[in-house]
Amino acid sequence: MDVSLFDYLLPAELIAQEPAEPRDGSRLLVLDRGRGAWEDRVFGDLPGLLRPGDCLVANRSRVIPARLLGTAVEGGRAVELLMLRPLVEGRWEALVQPGRRCRVGARVELGGGAAGARIVGEGIAGARVVEVEGPWPVRELLERHGLPPLPPYITRHDAPKPEDRERYQTVYARDDGSVAAPTAGLHFTPELLARLAGRGVAVHYLTLHVGPGTFRPLRATRIDEHRMEAEPIEIPEATARAVHEAKRDGRRVVAVGTTTTRALEWAVGEDGRLRDGAGDADLFIRPGHRFRVVDALITNFHLPRSTLLVLVAAFAGRDLILDAYRHAVAARYRFYSYGDAMLIQ
Repeated sequence: MDVSLFDYLLPAELIAQEPAEPRDGSRLLVLDRGRGAWEDRVFGDLPGLLRPGDCLVANRSRVIPARLLGTAVEGGRAVELLMLRPLVEGRWEALVQPGRRCRVGARVELGGGAAGARIVGEGIAGARVVEVEGPWPVRELLERHGLPPLPPYITRHDAPKPEDRERYQTVYARDDGSVAAPTAGLHFTPELLARLAGRGVAVHYLTLHVGPGTFRPLRATRIDEHRMEAEPIEIPEATARAVHEAKRDGRRVVAVGTTTTRALEWAVGEDGRLRDGAGDADLFIRPGHRFRVVDALITNFHLPRSTLLVLVAAFAGRDLILDAYRHAVAARYRFYSYGDAMLIQ
């Protein structure tokens, strides 16, 4: 399929710049795949929209303050490091801007001179290997001087507000490692989770650390030419067991977000059982994929020509998704990371 088939028009003013307050006050477009119809609700209605016995699975990866702003030692240019993942002690894989001027051997001053980084190698997909030198371990450096990695379509991404450290994070985040939020989870509150439990909806967790591959645009002409970068996942044994029991009993598995969906669909074996444990998920879900685990999906509204939009189109059908998106635009829903949500069932 041509990538242009996954395009749509979005007025810039519908790109959400602030999260909803409260979290579950965001709007929720409920899409019925069977009837090809939708309904406008609010996220706080979710417990009444799910069924007792549903198995809800969410991604508990925690976003790290991965953006470090610095200055090139030679020339004094502004440099940005997006710290992706640790390699060995003191060395990380990072995206560096401007990449062309930060080749191997370049040095960057960080934290107003409190720390420094040296480009020591090249990673995959344009990344660099950086060696960090300073008085703290890299994780502590990020907590002291790193910024939340807000996406560039949020206009303050170079100067996030203090509250972005909390709001660009799910309330159940636990495992450090993501450089972008699993945004479908941003709408949940502790009170909403309690209401779901009271409804008889069991909530379980896995971890997929969101890397740049999730938000990297489709650059090929045809979607089958795109290759997803592998992202580390971990599925607890209790979650795998709960999913297996739900499928065995004919109860629904409801995925919170596209990252959870990819993790579940990647980890299912030929026998239909979900594998627990750790691995690297590189599954690109596109039209024609046979969903073997996920029965319903909670997700935000995604960028045109993105792997995320392709995934929801594979789940609900391209024409129906684009029709629903056109309705969302007309109804002035808020789009992208801090925007509103969909429940597709």
